[in-house]
Amino acid sequence: MMKRQAKKEQGSTSSERKRSGIPELVEETATSLYDDVVAIVEAKFELLKIELAEKISLFATAIILGVILIVGTGYFITTLALLAGELLGHPFLGYLIVSMLFLSCFVFFTRFKPLFLKNLIQKILLSLHDSNK
Repeated sequence: MMKRQAKKEQGSTSSERKRSGIPELVEETATSLYDDVVAIVEAKFELLKIELAEKISLFATAIILGVILIVGTGYFITTLALLAGELLGHPFLGYLIVSMLFLSCFVFFTRFKPLFLKNLIQKILLSLHDSNK
């Protein structure tokens, strides 16, 4: 009786292995696939965060450098105006000359060559974009 029961238990265990082996393998594969997809999505988000942080830092750097350039240009223009005023004997004449120079540039780029500046900036931006590749 004992042998018969042992054989019966052994037979049921092997049939359970066969039944549970394939579903268990499918379940493990699905779980592994899900874990891999979650890991890939998390890695993509991390990469997106890194790229976004890089672009924000590049933008902030450009703003800071732009402010420094504007302030430096302002001081340089003031210095040129003071120098021209000293050479002409009246400080207001230096400022008048520098102002007229800027106004003539404005008129040139708006009336005579309105697309020149746009095309120049576009070429510069495209060349910068091509050099990054």
